[in-house]
Amino acid sequence: MSTDTHPHQHTHQHTHQHPHTHPHPSAPRPETLAVHSPQPEIRGSRPLGVPLHQGHVFAFETADAMADAFDSTDTFLYSRMGNPTVRALETAVARLEGGAAALSYASGMGAINGVLLALLAGGAHVVAQRCLYGGTYALLADLTARWGVQVTYVSGTDPDEVRAALRPETRLLYLETIANPTTRVADLPALIGAAREAGVPAVVDNTFASPLLCRPIEYGADVVVHSATKYLAGHADVLGGIAVFKDQESYRAVRRHAVEQGATTDPFAAWLTLRGLQTLPLRIERQCANAAELATRLAAHPAVAAVRHPALTGHPDREVAARLLPRGGGGVVSFDLAGGREAGRIFVEAVRLASLSASLGDVKTLVMHPASTSHRQLDAGALTAAGIGPGTVRVSVGIEHVEDLWADLDQALAKIL
Repeated sequence: MSTDTHPHQHTHQHTHQHPHTHPHPSAPRPETLAVHSPQPEIRGSRPLGVPLHQGHVFAFETADAMADAFDSTDTFLYSRMGNPTVRALETAVARLEGGAAALSYASGMGAINGVLLALLAGGAHVVAQRCLYGGTYALLADLTARWGVQVTYVSGTDPDEVRAALRPETRLLYLETIANPTTRVADLPALIGAAREAGVPAVVDNTFASPLLCRPIEYGADVVVHSATKYLAGHADVLGGIAVFKDQESYRAVRRHAVEQGATTDPFAAWLTLRGLQTLPLRIERQCANAAELATRLAAHPAVAAVRHPALTGHPDREVAARLLPRGGGGVVSFDLAGGREAGRIFVEAVRLASLSASLGDVKTLVMHPASTSHRQLDAGALTAAGIGPGTVRVSVGIEHVEDLWADLDQALAKIL
């Protein structure tokens, strides 16, 4: 057999190198390209909505720059310490409340815990209004049991009562703009003024009012807290909380603890809240109008013993509400059924358009029976002291047509006559 080669054959073989199979040494291979996606710069335009920065960690060019970021509030390092989307929400709510800065939390109770745990220590004393959200009441009771924090409860209407309750070890005054669920309206200027005379800071839960109806910092509050789950987000699809501070000093005092606690907001939750925030003025206006109309009709119904809404002429804080809530009395109505606890149970199970739910501030109307749900932590004496009866029902009024809402409440009330 001849071993001569064909004149057109080569004595050695050349292998065709496909660029995707054996890339040039300076080009990344597919495994690397899959990991390192390009991040295009946006030039000549800007996103109309706030972008969702879901990534939790940020990279740096130098070790010194990264080291400096650990102590900075302006540079993003790790989302537990700060995130662009979360920061956008904090800035937006701080502006709405007239504050210097804000901290976003994973829930409303996260915000309340974050503020109280940062400002209180063992043996501290707190003055708080008697009508409080059940979760806040339970937290204060827990701090009493574990830390020896003492709490003096006041009516929330008399500044002299606050002055009498103050002690040398008093560390804060805690109030709710509109109390849950009694809708009592705290006289913020008078009460906060009494605490300020003694150098005691004030924390105000403004969830029920929202910054569209009241801005407690304008009345002297040092910190304002919200369950952002409620009116700020407004669509029953996000959990969040936020604390707004009147100055940078207050902000820095709490921020360090917030970073350590790790209860900060997820970027997607912040993004959803920002989306909801855009319709807050429209929702609040409609909810206030619907609530005022329903309160008036409920007051005339034979199955209802008493109705509470700040817009009603007979509300005990009507004059205070006129000063602090000139744009409306809020979207929550509470009322007492003449039939007591059993009547309350029948009513909340009889509604059809409204939903039996533990939340509030949603675009949909929600009802609940506080004594057996949100304030279940309170015994009979504490319920009475807080102004909550066995037949008290809370209605968080939505944006539906008011006639459809009344038809639903009316048919439910007919079940207990």
